[in-house]
Amino acid sequence: MATAQKSDPASARKTVSFGFRPVPEEARQGLVNEVFSSVAGRYDLMNDLMSGGLHRLWKDDLIGCLAPPKSDRRFHLIDVAGGTGDITLKALRAGGGGTRVTLLDISPEMVEVGRRRIAEAGLSERVAFTIANAEALPFPDKTFDAYTIAFGIRNVTHIDKALSEAYRILKTGGRFLCLEFSACEVPLLDRLYDFHSFEVIPRVGQLVAGDAEPYRYLAESIRKFPKQGHFAEMIRAASFSRVSYRNLTGGIAAIHSGWRT
Repeated sequence: MATAQKSDPASARKTVSFGFRPVPEEARQGLVNEVFSSVAGRYDLMNDLMSGGLHRLWKDDLIGCLAPPKSDRRFHLIDVAGGTGDITLKALRAGGGGTRVTLLDISPEMVEVGRRRIAEAGLSERVAFTIANAEALPFPDKTFDAYTIAFGIRNVTHIDKALSEAYRILKTGGRFLCLEFSACEVPLLDRLYDFHSFEVIPRVGQLVAGDAEPYRYLAESIRKFPKQGHFAEMIRAASFSRVSYRNLTGGIAAIHSGWRT
């Protein structure tokens, strides 16, 4: 009589994508953390290479959408995956005296770079720093007026959990804004950008930073990220309303928006 074979727990482990490579689900976040700890001091250079310098204009567009109040009215932003502090600094400079920011990132090395830059700008008293995972935010419900995440959500292992957490911690009427590399929708430009991403960027990364692998992973992670319409549906599934997106530079990047009701 045939006997049932016991399943091997190891063979049943769930795998997820790390770039184009499948890895065990529980290992992915550690691999992502290694990428960003290794490039923390060169993160702005990395974004310059990935976007041809356009990320600086795209971040200005994000802050234009955020439109922090220019008065002393209290406005508390959480800048998730805030890294080196670009969005935090732009939000503080665009807003009035009542604007405060909690900069959150999972990488201590990235937070340290952001802390240093914000101190040099003389704005430390308006910023709180937190090291945590976007999937499990250490804040009570309905704490923040707005939530931004720029070039960070594609590095989250469970995007649906991060979106649910974003909804949970926003006040009623609070806004979610995400700036992320996306799917270029302009013929020919999409092929040029693919060539730039997969052929040029890793080589330049090797020459400039001495390591091509972080740049290769980031290019791959962009291609694995959901396209604009799919990501908008994920935001709606997290209970956000009035969900929309706007393409930047033909869809090389996009700003997604949603509101907590």
